[in-house]
Amino acid sequence: MTDNRQYFTFAESPNEMQLDSGVKFGPVTLCFETYGRLSPNKDNVILILHAFSGDSHVASHTGPDEQDDSAGWWEYMVGSGKGIDTDRYFVICSNVLGGCLGSTGPASENPETGKPYGLDFPVVTIADMVQAQKALLDHLGITEILSVIGGSMGGMQTLEWCLRYPDMIASAVPLASTMRHTALAIAFNEIARQAIMADPKWNRGNYYGSASPELGLAVARMIGHVTYLSDAAMHRKFGRRLQDRSDFSFNFDIDFQVESYLRYQGEKFVKRFDANSFLYISKATDYFDFAGENGCRLDGLSGADIRFLVVSFSSDWLYPTSQSRELVRTLKKNGLDVSFCEIKADCGHDAFLIPNEKLNGLISGFLQGLQR
Repeated sequence: MTDNRQYFTFAESPNEMQLDSGVKFGPVTLCFETYGRLSPNKDNVILILHAFSGDSHVASHTGPDEQDDSAGWWEYMVGSGKGIDTDRYFVICSNVLGGCLGSTGPASENPETGKPYGLDFPVVTIADMVQAQKALLDHLGITEILSVIGGSMGGMQTLEWCLRYPDMIASAVPLASTMRHTALAIAFNEIARQAIMADPKWNRGNYYGSASPELGLAVARMIGHVTYLSDAAMHRKFGRRLQDRSDFSFNFDIDFQVESYLRYQGEKFVKRFDANSFLYISKATDYFDFAGENGCRLDGLSGADIRFLVVSFSSDWLYPTSQSRELVRTLKKNGLDVSFCEIKADCGHDAFLIPNEKLNGLISGFLQGLQR
């Protein structure tokens, strides 16, 4: 697998980032990847923003006739001739601030101590992530974005981009996302965080160089993964079928296929993700509030020349269609051009990541119909 990741470092002293928390922080490194070619007028840019555990590797970089062992997390959507056609558009995707997949986060080295930040890393918000992405686009000389597109937490970033930099953006596509977390969503995040922090190996975030809290992180991932699925999808895939046995074990070994699946998802996740990043990123999603109290954050968005395509999925119970409809109403009240589509799918919140010809065609048609 060829590594096409690139790195941009900024906010070095004395020009640190001003975070929402009031902390000045730097230096910051963002890991990013690009696809396609930037047009001479730099007017074909699509910024893709990843979901909670995603990264910059949105798709493979190989041609259609080459052996591909490096598929990205949105492989079916991004590439030559696909919904987001890299023969037409210049695609950028970066790993978020606070992440652990190339960008600066709690596992990164603190230049003041020479050791990983751990809990000395400042709490960051979705707005801080977007501010860092804006610095990257400034570095690339990009002043106009044809479309900002993201699902789930990526949809939160998409909305934040529209709030902070409306004059740069021609269109936005938030998928399976929300204006703010409900108490239920915050509760699931808190249970997951507590699973990590209850692991003795977490050691108040100071586990680098020793055994990491793999059990706590695996349980946190299992909790999160359940929220990404639907009852129908789980019933279809697993039902009550037993795993490699003909009767119950009558102990606490794995009996059901769904138990085996969740344990596998947890074990796989700990090999690529940092427990502290899970804490920081989940807190950032809990803090996000698109409108703010009494709509106070929307003033700069009113009358902006941004076309929105809001997409929800019928079986998503984490960010249900009702929350997308609330977003649509809010945008329309502020005079914005909004299209909305609920896609029938029984796979739950993760439906936007699963190959779907309707979503592919919807996004392709929306992008081709844009006029600036």
